[in-house]
Amino acid sequence: MGNLLKVLTCTDLEQGPNFFLDFENAQPTEPEREVWDQVNVVLKDARGILDDLQDYKGAGEEIREAIQNPSDEGLQEKAWGAVVPLVGKLKKFYEFSQRLEAALHSLLRALTSTRYSPTEHLEREQALAKQFAEILHFTLRFDELKMTNPAIQNDFSYYRRTLNRMRINNVPAEGENEVNNELANRMSLFYAEATPMLKTLSDGTTKFVSENKNLPIENTTDCLSTMASVCKVMLETPEYRSRFASEETASFCLNVMVGVIILYDYVHPVGAFAKSSKIDMKGCIKVLRDQPPNSVEGLLNALRYTTKHLNDDSTSKHIKAMLQ
Repeated sequence: MGNLLKVLTCTDLEQGPNFFLDFENAQPTEPEREVWDQVNVVLKDARGILDDLQDYKGAGEEIREAIQNPSDEGLQEKAWGAVVPLVGKLKKFYEFSQRLEAALHSLLRALTSTRYSPTEHLEREQALAKQFAEILHFTLRFDELKMTNPAIQNDFSYYRRTLNRMRINNVPAEGENEVNNELANRMSLFYAEATPMLKTLSDGTTKFVSENKNLPIENTTDCLSTMASVCKVMLETPEYRSRFASEETASFCLNVMVGVIILYDYVHPVGAFAKSSKIDMKGCIKVLRDQPPNSVEGLLNALRYTTKHLNDDSTSKHIKAMLQ
């Protein structure tokens, strides 16, 4: 188990598992290889998706001019010409979300099987755990970029309005081949979400649990809570943190910790914030609060606004206050 560096002995079950999950160097073992290869194909494209989203400038100016001059055909054509390729990009992002959900299902099937306990799975199958973490890291980064780019929804709304007008007037629309009405409806629901990728993963995890009724729900929730605990321990323990070759790994760990908390909160019947939760929420929030303030505001907001059970009566006032 070369990637596993145990330096703490867990004497208190309340504290959760303590081991080093090698997010930087974990390599697949032979039993992991098949699932790892499938998921790796998807993750290879994730970097390009983030680059495209980061470079997404939108067609705000062309749309404004077209709306202000409705009788100027040249400006209408210019705006349409600017929007159609952008909608092609938005379609690519949406289709990638479907591939990401399928990859998540493959990993959950592997990491929640009854062959091992959740802790043993994460210890033995570190390369798959790393891929799961990379999916969560990508998801939070994608949603952060999407939230700060209002052009995405503006462009898509203009595209749909224009397409409807063309249909009413029987004008052939070249862009319709790119995104037909049914796909446009699904994309519209996707982009209407503040955090569309996270919603896809939350729904996907819930779907995984409901479709695998022979698998106890605890196998999934314990996998998520174990990963949250491992990330928290690695971040707050100097012996572990000193092993990160790059400071970016700490940021990666924070993203993963928040991502699994949100998934757990969606899948577990009472959520992540209840007293019976297997996630030490006070400890996790404290770890976030101990980081440089500006670096984690997005993650704290994710806990505030994208979780399901934070405002339940069962959530302690202390936890609510910590997230104020």
